[in-house]
Amino acid sequence: MKKLICPSLMCADFTDIKNEIKQLDDAGVDVFHMDVMDGAFVPNMALGVEDYKAVRSLTKTPMDVHLMVNNPQNFVPVFASLGANIIYIHPDTDPMPSRTLASIREKGIHPGIAINPGVSVATIKELLPLVDYVLVMTVNPGFAGQAYLEYVNDKIKDLSELKDKYQFQLMVDGAISPEKIKQLSEFGVNGFIVGTSSLFGKNKSYKKIVKELKEL
Repeated sequence: MKKLICPSLMCADFTDIKNEIKQLDDAGVDVFHMDVMDGAFVPNMALGVEDYKAVRSLTKTPMDVHLMVNNPQNFVPVFASLGANIIYIHPDTDPMPSRTLASIREKGIHPGIAINPGVSVATIKELLPLVDYVLVMTVNPGFAGQAYLEYVNDKIKDLSELKDKYQFQLMVDGAISPEKIKQLSEFGVNGFIVGTSSLFGKNKSYKKIVKELKEL
């Protein structure tokens, strides 16, 4: 099974973003992961419209957007117009998530849902036929550098058993170390959002690291 390696650009050096994107593209990453935070749904603010425009202008590699915001339906048109290939919403922040997911697909973009550690599979199962990606948060969202929450593994295994039936890619985000990539691949995870636990801030080239991660 091919592993999708998706760098979290919240962890990249935005003072040198052109060089960062070039090196990551040369390394063969699969998707650039863009965290958008509103400071309300999560206790932090992160990447915004100008950051998204900058990265999109530098690469043809697919880009997602992870809307960690209240009322994500209001943000979908903005990021759709900026060239997003995948849009993740947190269904518990949207009054009508099925409508929002349908609107994403109507724009020719892959719809996805992201679920926090405290959100159960049972509460989102009805939405699984509507999505192409399910992103499981393995930390509480908002900040890089947190510890992996082991209790989320049961949820990952449950979703892995459903992904063939509903035809979605299973992704994970949060404290994803090389050891976790190896373990979670065995659980059936397709893709990994990688940040400071495995990619950024290491004394190795991105090319070498990405090759090693894909071979785990």
